[in-house]
Amino acid sequence: MKRTINHKRIINLFLFSFLLFSGCDKLNDTSKEPAPLPEISQGPQIPQDKGYLVQELGSGLFWITNGVYQSIFLTTGSGVIAVDAPPGIGENYLKGIAEVTDEKVTHVIYSHPHADHISAAKMFPPDAIYIAHEETFRILSEREKVERKYPFGYFSGGAPVPLPTVTFSTDYVLEVGGQVLELSYRGLNHEPGNIFIYAPEQKVLMLVDVIDPGWIPFKSLAHADNTFGYIKAFDEVMSFDFDIFIGGHLNRPGTREDVELHGEYMSDLEESAAMAIGAVSFSNIGKEVGFANPYFLFDSYLDAVAEECVDLMLPKWTGKLGGADVFTFDNCSQMISSLRLE
Repeated sequence: MKRTINHKRIINLFLFSFLLFSGCDKLNDTSKEPAPLPEISQGPQIPQDKGYLVQELGSGLFWITNGVYQSIFLTTGSGVIAVDAPPGIGENYLKGIAEVTDEKVTHVIYSHPHADHISAAKMFPPDAIYIAHEETFRILSEREKVERKYPFGYFSGGAPVPLPTVTFSTDYVLEVGGQVLELSYRGLNHEPGNIFIYAPEQKVLMLVDVIDPGWIPFKSLAHADNTFGYIKAFDEVMSFDFDIFIGGHLNRPGTREDVELHGEYMSDLEESAAMAIGAVSFSNIGKEVGFANPYFLFDSYLDAVAEECVDLMLPKWTGKLGGADVFTFDNCSQMISSLRLE
């Protein structure tokens, strides 16, 4: 199958690169509005006077969000167990806790070492116990040893965080005041050290940066360190007995049905990327753009394969999950790279 090169996209890619290094987050065609969001992507309204929302998920377990980031905390009668410390929520996390309990935070769990989820952790009491996977401890420790021009969490306004005081390799059960959280590591998915956090009594499962209920995965599969580990995480999630899923991002908790829909998208993405690789001829692309500049040739080829993947995906997913028209090209590109390299 011969593909024609979309020269407008090539020009846009060049402009994107220029604007990216000029500090712009993303180049969009400003004349084109994003597709309307489906109802499945809608969440509860965030009170504008507060900037955050707290809801009880059951038996002392609470969900907190600002509409972009989300986390959970557990009241125990002997102190609060806080999971993560997203700087996007920041001090509002403490306000949310104070809304429902006068207990102080005694334990802090790091889901993984990414700054946008934990770099506000210094706001918690200095005597709190910090718990994380041993890989998270290793990564955070190594970052402390490196002299850096810009600090950890610089992009999100965070700062270096307290190092974990308790670590584990595969499983850890945290029990405080009769409340239980089960922590487990099932291998590399999004980032080394990214753990499953499970509240068995409440049947709530948290895994960050892998599944965003009601939405397709974030740009480039959330920049997963291992794409096939990212795919496998779906089966790991479904092995838990949960009713509510917390993904760390966006505007609502999820259900098992949300997770299943994510699995369908990922299966379709993998299949569509494989089909696109078979449909686009590298030599035909070379005949159209020339062979003198191999970087330009290969970029044009990968772009054409990703476009083919998008053409297969969008008719099925636009209007079914939020953001399908925004990040499917990037997700196709990530999957194609993984099929090429991993």
